[in-house]
Amino acid sequence: MPDIIQLLPDHVANQIAAGEVVQRPASVVKELLENSIDAEATEIKLLIKDAGKSLIQVIDNGIGMSETDARLAFERHATSKIKTAEDLFNLTTKGFRGEALASIVAISHVEIKTKPTIKELGTQIKLEGSKVISQHTIATPTGTSIAVKHLFYNIPARRNFLKSNSVETRHIIDEFQRVALAHPDISFSFFHNDGELFNLKKGNLRQRIVAILGSKTNEKLVPISEETDIVKIEGFITKPNFAKKKRGEQFFFVNDRFIKHGYLHHAVVSAFEGLLAHGYHPSYFLYLRVPATTLDVNIHPTKTEVKFDNEHALYAIIRSTIKHSLGQYNVAPVLDFNKDATLDVPYDFKQKKAVTPKIKVDPAFNPFETEKKSGSGYRKEQNGNWDSLYVNIQDDAMAIENIEVDAQEVSQELFDEQVSGRTAKTFQIHQKYILSVIKSGMVLIDQNLAHQRILYEEFLTKITIEEAACQQLLFPIELNFTSVEAQLVKDMRSDLESLGFQFETIAADLIVIKGIPMLLKESEVRPILEELLENIRHEIPENSFSQLDIIAKSLAKSMAIKNGVKLTTIEQEELLEKLFLCKEPNHSPYGKNTFITLPLEEIQLKFDN
Repeated sequence: MPDIIQLLPDHVANQIAAGEVVQRPASVVKELLENSIDAEATEIKLLIKDAGKSLIQVIDNGIGMSETDARLAFERHATSKIKTAEDLFNLTTKGFRGEALASIVAISHVEIKTKPTIKELGTQIKLEGSKVISQHTIATPTGTSIAVKHLFYNIPARRNFLKSNSVETRHIIDEFQRVALAHPDISFSFFHNDGELFNLKKGNLRQRIVAILGSKTNEKLVPISEETDIVKIEGFITKPNFAKKKRGEQFFFVNDRFIKHGYLHHAVVSAFEGLLAHGYHPSYFLYLRVPATTLDVNIHPTKTEVKFDNEHALYAIIRSTIKHSLGQYNVAPVLDFNKDATLDVPYDFKQKKAVTPKIKVDPAFNPFETEKKSGSGYRKEQNGNWDSLYVNIQDDAMAIENIEVDAQEVSQELFDEQVSGRTAKTFQIHQKYILSVIKSGMVLIDQNLAHQRILYEEFLTKITIEEAACQQLLFPIELNFTSVEAQLVKDMRSDLESLGFQFETIAADLIVIKGIPMLLKESEVRPILEELLENIRHEIPENSFSQLDIIAKSLAKSMAIKNGVKLTTIEQEELLEKLFLCKEPNHSPYGKNTFITLPLEEIQLKFDN
């Protein structure tokens, strides 16, 4: 039998490695930004074109590289961070495996310009698909500039799997924000298609959070601080009344590295127990510092998943620290055992002693005596005939029809089973399903999914054909969003106005709404827009009609009747009637069944078995 196992060529191995390291343009952005931080840069500039598909360039003022280092940096497993396997368990840098640049250059065109501080001239190297095209000595500022062009040019299948420019840009912004939040002591700037999205100056943690998420964020933040032998915790949580329906603003950093950790996230959520309404999530920015030897960051290629040696202790410390801060800043109710009780006493009575009350005793009192003494002039009358107490009740002055009482008007909503004298055709089960009888058996309808379908088709009609009714607000609603979210609302303005919204102002971090759709309540505006923006950011397709479709789906899901809401018989029948007038009554906007039918034969089989 001939030998069939062979070593892969380096360029093929690099492309395979790139599939793990470089999933999308945002992966390249993350790796290049982290390399600049490891190079001790204090100013980092990110330039993006076409959501990173045409260009990703990172320019820093770090320590730079020599000519030899610049050439070796693109070889597989070439790294200055580790020398032995033991070094993996004492890491303090971002990158360490030497795979990132080798993987990136395998699937793109790369140009690097770099100069160390001690050299007068720098080096320029151009590479295409792991092959060095040219290398020159040039004049360039101290630091490094790496430009990645035509990403996935030699893997068209991977390029075709990329999402729209809007979605890929959102992922790049997410990675940029995570790195910028982890390093407030570094200045960052971000340019997309020659337009500046962020210009973050060097500052403290609070200033960096406010610079990224908007000026109104400052009033929402509650500081967190705790230091133990196991961990040092710093950062901020937001007050419970600013909780949101989305989970976007939740950040965990360990040793200046962004991570995702479901177990520690649960510790934060449990600390807010009883303070948040159902369906709302707290925002937090928590920075943990633990000994490098107690942390393993090498369990996932993206290094966002880590393993702690003492997770249970961290859970308890994080939970108690957040609870303490919520109480300390009067965000949550607490018991104050050190309160001076004299503060509750009026000043005039502080030194005054209580006077003993005088008690008057009647020594002749006998509760068992049926008569008073004759000297009292009164004799208790005993009357065994209790009917005589009501002798005068029939008097005209006390006639029952002359008695006026406050009566509450009886509403038909009290009678779910009868409407206008006819028997109800529908029944609500567990305030979730609507049961109705048909000739062939029964039909069971999910009230939430059915209402989603109804609203979805109504919104699509209003967006594409007719203008929706709008209710003017007496006092405009002011909403604070990030600059990225405000730009999304600005892009969707015409579509939202077709649904009944009216905007007075859409600024960088402030949106003023002066009119809302007729079906919407003022209290629902913020959570609905937040959910809409979340859906749009992650699902927005290329063409405009699909964007309208996403808007209609998102609003229908947010505004539909929720499970657990009691419906009158009239409301149940109206829901059924509207559902079966829809063009696609069988499925919700997201493809779920709105109802199921139970034929008589199937029901009978249940009893026959």
